Amino acid sequence: MIMYSRELTVAWGESDPFGLVYYPMMFTWFNETEHELLRALGFPTNKLIKEDRTAFVMGDVHFRFVGPAAYGDKVRTMIRLAKMGTSTLHWDCKAVQSSDGAVITEGRAVRIHAQIQEDGGLKAIPIPEYIRNALTDPGSLINLPEEEF
Repeated sequence: MIMYSRELTVAWGESDPFGLVYYPMMFTWFNETEHELLRALGFPTNKLIKEDRTAFVMGDVHFRFVGPAAYGDKVRTMIRLAKMGTSTLHWDCKAVQSSDGAVITEGRAVRIHAQIQEDGGLKAIPIPEYIRNALTDPGSLINLPEEEF
């Protein structure tokens, strides 16, 4: 299945002085990586919301801290689609030090494809075939070799 990565620089305030990444930042790093992947495939979140009144919303997350990342460190975040259900995307996630590959955090995130209802609520709906196809056959999108994940 599709894999995607991006590099970021740990900003001031994303970890404590000992390099312990604040838990909410783990969500942010992987959320931004997934949004960047969807944008690269032609499905930016703002377009999905505006044109289809749909979005991939967080359903379940599990992350664990493994090693440090301090202010200024270069970090590579990686996501790999482990499973695609009727309405769900199951991502394996990992963040490593760009310099030596040391693992910082890893876990899993489940996204639900949902339609925004008139009352503002959300309803799970099947992932459209054109998005499923893009996620299973990304064409010229560059992926990491399997062994790097």
